[in-house]
Amino acid sequence: MKQDLFDLSNRVAVVIGGTTGLGHAISLGLAEAGADVIAASRRIEQVEKTAAMIAALGRRTLSLACDVADRNSIIKLHDAVIAEFGKVDILVNAAGITHMAPLLEVKEADWLQVMDTNLTGTLRACQIFGPSMVRAGYGRIVNIASLSSFVSFSRVSAYSASKAAIASLTRSLAVELAKDGVTVNAIAPGIFPTPLNASLIQGTARGDELLLRTPMGRFGEAKELVGSAIFLSSSASSFVTGTVLAVDGGFLASGVNQ
Repeated sequence: MKQDLFDLSNRVAVVIGGTTGLGHAISLGLAEAGADVIAASRRIEQVEKTAAMIAALGRRTLSLACDVADRNSIIKLHDAVIAEFGKVDILVNAAGITHMAPLLEVKEADWLQVMDTNLTGTLRACQIFGPSMVRAGYGRIVNIASLSSFVSFSRVSAYSASKAAIASLTRSLAVELAKDGVTVNAIAPGIFPTPLNASLIQGTARGDELLLRTPMGRFGEAKELVGSAIFLSSSASSFVTGTVLAVDGGFLASGVNQ
């Protein structure tokens, strides 16, 4: 019987930031592909709701809150998953925040908060979950980058800088873990309306410009990000590491659209 390269059966996935927005879609998508999935975030009510949806798909899960700004919180998540499942095969780092302000006016405290959550939070999770993958000789780490890893988006300088750094962090860790059976990649979503950005892009001049710059002429739907997450989490991507995969409706390829 031919192996399904995209089958995640018997895999254990942890999705940090996995209870809302794109992270939520990825959590359910990995579960539908066969993985047992632990979707963690700061708010336990959202964790429990997502866990119930994962369990309804017939997968094992845990209801555990986690704050990427708190290293001990991530350690507790890791240790609980190892205690229950014995391993972690897949780590998706999807926790993120943004702050909108002109670059010359952004407050240092706001800048540091965005960096601590988006960049250092991802680093913490990789440092805590990565060693278990190295010891097992297998792992898939998937970080969430952004179009702003590559191009400038006005008035979200802290977010953009953090996501550019995520791309660099992904490459660095991929190189360091390449001989340990662990791949490290990132997804750069195009424009997907989520609770994080909906008020900025739906029915606004900013949103209109983003649509104009997207050759497909529409925003993405969360389910359209799932395939890339499954690919990077599966055996199908066994020789793929250190890459940032854009899922953007052609945005980064675009020059003049009219």
